[in-house]
Formats: sequence, C-alpha cells, structure tokens
Amino acid sequence: MSDIKSKEVSAGSHPFKEIEAKWRKFWEDNGHHTADLNDSAKKLYSLVMFSYPSGEKLHIGHWYNYGPADTWSRKKKMEGFNVFEPMGYDSFGLPAENFALKSGVHPAISTAANVDYIREQLKQIGAMYDWSKELATSDPQYYRWTQWLFLKFYEHSMAVRKEAPVNWCPSCKTVLANEQVINGRCERCETEITHKNLKQWFLRITRYADRLLAGLDRLDWPAKTIAMQRNWIGRSEGSEIFFTGEKSGERIPVFTTRADTLFGVTYIVLAPEHPLVEKITVPECRQAVIEYVERSRRLSEIERLSTVKEKTGAFTGSFALNPINGERIQIWIADYVLYSYGTGAVMAVPGHDQRDWEFATKFNLEIRQVIEPSDDSSFDLARGAFEDYGRMVNSREFTGLDSRIGMNKVTEKLKSQGQGDFRVNYKLRDWLISRQRYWGAPIPIIRCEKCGDVPVSESELPVLLPNIRNFHPTGEGESPLATSPEFVNVRCPRCGGGARRETETMDTFVDSSWYFLRFLDPAYEKGPWDHDLVRKWLPIDMYIGGAEHAVMHLMYARFFCMFLFDIGLVHFDEPFLKLRHQGSITSKGSKMSKSRGNVINPEHFLERYGSDTLRMYLMFMGSYSLGGDWDDSGINGISRFLGRVYRLVSKYASEIKTRFPLAYSAIDQMDAGLNHRLNLTIKHVSGDIETLEFNTAIAACMELVNDLQKVSESQRLNNNQFYYSLQTLVLLMAPMAPHLAEELWSMIGGSGTIFSQAWPQADPQALALNTITMVVQVNGRLRGNFDVPAGIDEDAFFKIVSQDERVGKFIEGRQIVKKVFVPGKLLNIVIR
Repeated sequence: MSDIKSKEVSAGSHPFKEIEAKWRKFWEDNGHHTADLNDSAKKLYSLVMFSYPSGEKLHIGHWYNYGPADTWSRKKKMEGFNVFEPMGYDSFGLPAENFALKSGVHPAISTAANVDYIREQLKQIGAMYDWSKELATSDPQYYRWTQWLFLKFYEHSMAVRKEAPVNWCPSCKTVLANEQVINGRCERCETEITHKNLKQWFLRITRYADRLLAGLDRLDWPAKTIAMQRNWIGRSEGSEIFFTGEKSGERIPVFTTRADTLFGVTYIVLAPEHPLVEKITVPECRQAVIEYVERSRRLSEIERLSTVKEKTGAFTGSFALNPINGERIQIWIADYVLYSYGTGAVMAVPGHDQRDWEFATKFNLEIRQVIEPSDDSSFDLARGAFEDYGRMVNSREFTGLDSRIGMNKVTEKLKSQGQGDFRVNYKLRDWLISRQRYWGAPIPIIRCEKCGDVPVSESELPVLLPNIRNFHPTGEGESPLATSPEFVNVRCPRCGGGARRETETMDTFVDSSWYFLRFLDPAYEKGPWDHDLVRKWLPIDMYIGGAEHAVMHLMYARFFCMFLFDIGLVHFDEPFLKLRHQGSITSKGSKMSKSRGNVINPEHFLERYGSDTLRMYLMFMGSYSLGGDWDDSGINGISRFLGRVYRLVSKYASEIKTRFPLAYSAIDQMDAGLNHRLNLTIKHVSGDIETLEFNTAIAACMELVNDLQKVSESQRLNNNQFYYSLQTLVLLMAPMAPHLAEELWSMIGGSGTIFSQAWPQADPQALALNTITMVVQVNGRLRGNFDVPAGIDEDAFFKIVSQDERVGKFIEGRQIVKKVFVPGKLLNIVIR
C-alpha cells in the first residue's frame, strides 16, 4: 500500500515527513495499537512511568525513556505477544501547579492545555500507545477512586492524622515527605528545607516494612534499586530500654543495637523537638533550651546528622535513672538526635560511640570504659571511643562476657524486670501524604467538633476540587482550599451539625501508586478498576522508568499493592515483576530544567531528521541504563544510515515484491559468508533488544548493511538470498525505526502492518558451522567474549571489538602500544 513514490533522495536522507505522517495515520485509523484485553493467553503489559504535564512539555530525556522502551515492546509484539502499552498523565501536583502560578493561568486550564500538547508530542514518538485507555490523575473520574482508596486505608486504621515534625519547603510552601528531601533541599525546587510541627495525614507504611524487605527477593529489578530500598527501610535488630525521669517518673524509651554498653551510659540525649523537652526543662535552663530548639528547627536532617559538624547541645537541668544500675544521669538535648528516628532519644555511651565521645569531650561529661579489646590490646579513651565488640568490663555480673553475648544477657535481664525488651527498628517512617497546596486530590474527611474526623460517604465521592481564583499557597501551613467557605463549611454526616472539610490535598505519589490498575479501563464506573481485567493482565510484565523513583514511587506502589492484596482487592502483592531503568540524559552537565535554561526540545530534531532518526540516535548514543550528556554531533550519522537502508531496499523493492514473501528454506544457492552475517545479526539484534542494549543492536544492523552493500551489482540481481536478507533487515529494524520499516515493508509487497509479522529466528546451524567464540583482553584483563566468523583476521576482529562498548570504553583516547592476536582464540590490546 505504499503510495510514496520511490524517488531520488539526497545522500543521508529519506522522505521521513511523508512516511511518518502516513503511518501514524494508518495505525490510528486501523486501531493497530489497541490491545484485545479479553485475550490474555500470551499477554504482555508493558508500562513506562507516565509524565508530569507541566509547562516544560516533553524534552529529550522523556524521549530517551519512551522511544527505546517502545522498541522493546514492538519486538515482543512481533514475537507473538498481545502487548498492552498505555499512556497517561501524572497531572496533579507541584510541577503543574507551579507552572500555573508562573503563567497566571488556572491549573485546570493550563494542565488541560499541556496534556493536549504532550499527547501530540507522544504520538510523534511512534509508540504503540493505546490511546483508548488514556487517563489523567487530575480527572475527577480518576481521583474519585484515589479518594475511595484513601477511605479504605482509613477504614483499616492505615491512614492516621497525627502531629509530627515535618519538612517544610519555604519556596513551595508545603510539607514534603522525607523521600522528597534530597541533601537537605526540596527535590522539586532545591530550596533548603526547614522544620515545623504540624498535624498531618500519614499512611502507615511502617507496618509493611518487613513485607517490603522480603518481597525484594522475588523481583527482577536492578541490584542498585533493591539495595536503595533495603537501605531506606533500614531494618536494625536491637533492644528497647526504658530510662525513668528522676522527678517525673515518666519512662523515656531508647533504642540501641549495643545493650552491652548500658553500664557505660553517662547521659541521655533527647531530640530538640521531643515533646518531653518542654515538660522536664527546669526554669534556670529554659531560655537556653528554647533558643537551642529554635536554632535546630532551621537545620536540615543532613546538617544535623553530619559527622563533621561541631557537636552542640543544651542541658535540660533534669536527670534520669539508668535501669541497669539505678545511676543518676543528666538529660541533654542535641540536634544530632532526630525525633523521627527510633524513639527520639538515645543513651549516650561516650566510651564506645565516637559521636557521643565528641559531645562528652566538648561538655566535659564523664567517659567510662565498659568494653575492652578481646585480644587484650590497649586502647586510650582519651583519644577517642572504642566502638568494636570485645569483652565486657565494669559491668557487674556481666563483666568478662563477650559483648555479643552480653547484649542478649543484658536485654533478657531488663525484660524480666519490665524495663526493656528485644526490638526491631526501622529507618523507614510513615508516609506523610498531606500537602498544603491547591492542585491535588482533596482528602475526603470532614472534621466535626462533636464527632471528630468523619469520612465522606462513598456515594458522595468525588469530593471535587473547587474552582477558586486565588490558588496561591498561604505560606502559613494551610491549604488555599481553606479560603473557600463554600468548600469548607458543610454538615457533619453523623450528627448533622456544622463541620469543616479537610482542606489539605494528597501527595501526588498517592495518585501514581495505583494508576497501572486503572489503565485497563479508565472509564470503569463500578469500582477503581475492572477486577476481571486486572486478574487477566496484572501484575506488570515490564516497567521502565527513572532510578530517581527508587525510594518514592516504586516503594509506595509496592506498599499500595500489598495493602490491596491484604484486603482482598487484588490477587498479587508485587506490582512490577520486572523493572529496568533508563539512564539520565543531562544537558551541559545538569538535569534538564527550564530554570537552568538547558532543556533540549525534540521538535527541532523532529523537523530536521524525523522521529525514527531521533529515537534511533537516542538508542545509539551509548548504554541505555547509563545515559549521558546530550550531544547531537552524531545524529547525522544515523540519518545517513537510514537513508542508505531506504535507498538499498527501495532499489530492489520491485524484485523482492515479485517473490514476496521470501522464505529462508527456499533459498537454493547460499553464500556462506552472507548467511553467517545475516544469522549472526538476527541473534545479536534479538538478544540486545531483549536486554535493552539498543546501541549494539543498531551496530549489528549497520554491519549487515555494510556487508550487503559489498555484494557486487551483478551478484545482487536475481539473488534470492540477497533479497531475503533485505527483507529480514526490514523486519529487524522495525522495532527501532517503525515508520520507515512499515514503508519499506509495504514497498516490497507486505500488506497491513509489519508488526503482525513474526520476528526473525536465527538458524543455529548457520551460526554453529561458521562461528567461533574469541575473547578480548585489555592489558591482560578479560573485557568480553565475541562470536565471530571462523578464520577472522586481526584487523577485522579489532574493528568489531573496538566498536563494542565493553572494549571501546577502555581504549578510547588511550595509546595502543601493541596488539597480541592469537587466531581463533584471543586478542590482547596493550594500552598506556
């Protein structure tokens, strides 16, 4: 059905504008990207993390995520999978609201316009997105069910409102979850955060800490991401020990992993924000304590926990009793203790903890040794703390015990006296979801003085976001929704008396923690998702997105899924079986941002080179998982390559068309060298796309084209093997350059879409008879194994390996002193 005439095109180009417009229309008109969700026999749910529709639109970094991911999905479709590849918009939250504030346009209007614009950008990628399943989290039809899910958490006591010290961004004028604070700064605007005590809504993710850890063992995820989640959860086994206020008699719990050092406690330290501080501080110390607490509020957690920061503190004037020996010890406050971690109090053992030693040295507090080296070596506490395990000393009946044994013995004694117990502690904190911003899903709670917090009836959902003119943050810890009497003032659903709506909105990560369930039927009215379709299609088979979401979105979505599994709403407890990350594409060494002036807009490249060239260049730049700094100097090379393919195939299209479709088994005369190259290419492209190594897949296609162009003109004519190789080349390139491949497939006799064709299979005999495996070393160290033609010479082998990333990154820019080539076995490249 090719209606684009095979015309002369200049070297390095092909008529991409006509081709791409034609085939995008063909796909859309014929519904080729609409998955049959009733057929799940060989289903494959392939998902990329959806975009924020802010004013910055899509930049090159988004293309780097979406184009290659679609290449993987297109290959799976040709392998016979029923691929579902939806797309939507994470349209609530700070990015969209901040753009609206800057532009002076209401976020409902600006977000809708940005969604329309981004949709057209996404279509230019040429991806297999099923637009019939598009969704946006700011659509009331969607956030109705976000609110419904909040009520499920509330119903099961998993959503609670409590006062806590929170991270406050002075610029965004809202609370941030711990995961949204990077190096003490807001992850969105990079403003240094401060702290406030506010009553906020939390989801109790800490109840799932052990489940979240255990589940990691079942996931096909990058090792680094799994490690990041393990570290963020931060499971520690230790002891909870109860000190007692000397005068108040109030218990002060501390968590420690070193109960063996309890006899060495010479003071305890409370976090400045600990509620006990105000109660126990004596009048003569009150002013100094108040001033210290205020100074601490201005510090980030990173600053407070810094090991190089000078230790500061203030004495409360009060004392506590050590439960193991009844000793009277001072109670201090210090900013290196966080109320949000553990119990907000620590027992200070300056003889065996360096941080405590530095504090005690500065404030002239007692330093006592209760652990000595097991090997009887000497240790001078005047020079620092002895932090290793060893032998207990000065510890009454425990003296002489190995400290590891002593930890348990001490805890057992405290447990028998009701003054301690074994405990597991976590760094993970409950998920703070309250936001003092306008553009988000309202929390469906009504606050009544008589009845307390009352959930909105499910029949009253969604609680619609009111259309208010002044949606600017108040800056006072209150949402702009509080300024709308029509929204705020309601009747209590229980008693009928006057009441007020909750005015805070939900963290946008709540919206994105379940969107993959809704994609299957975004218009479903009977619940948040169609249970029959979810049972057929979930969990996700492949999820691709940025590693920056390791301890935010990816953790939250897992938590959501486990909770939904526990209450019987889904049949699985891990949402993403397979996860892969694309690397980051930076610009001028920094993350792309309009504020930095370094955003690379894809539209210039689309106009000049077309979609296929841009997506192939992004895949050819380097390792997909690593990314790199944007450099467009090589895009002409990809454009020329696609031009070569277009001219080569179109030149022989009529010859192939008369024989179409050509079958491998029907080739009567076979050139062994070309047959080897073709089957090796099939093998490499198949394997490399599967593992997201797109750059080497493209390189393999380039090598095949080089070999095909070496076939003499006389040998090409009436050569079924040559024609079959061109036919196979078009199939291999289809996932990477879908528009061009469709056009070439149509030229040579194909009908419909090329993506209904079977993926090429390599002939094992052609590979086995003609290939050997050789190794490459650089300075004697193994850098890779390569399948190459038997009898390959040194120059040909060096050319292959030097273009491969596994070797090229070690020799690029280095002087090659010599090459040691052992035919059929190895090549050792000596560099300096």
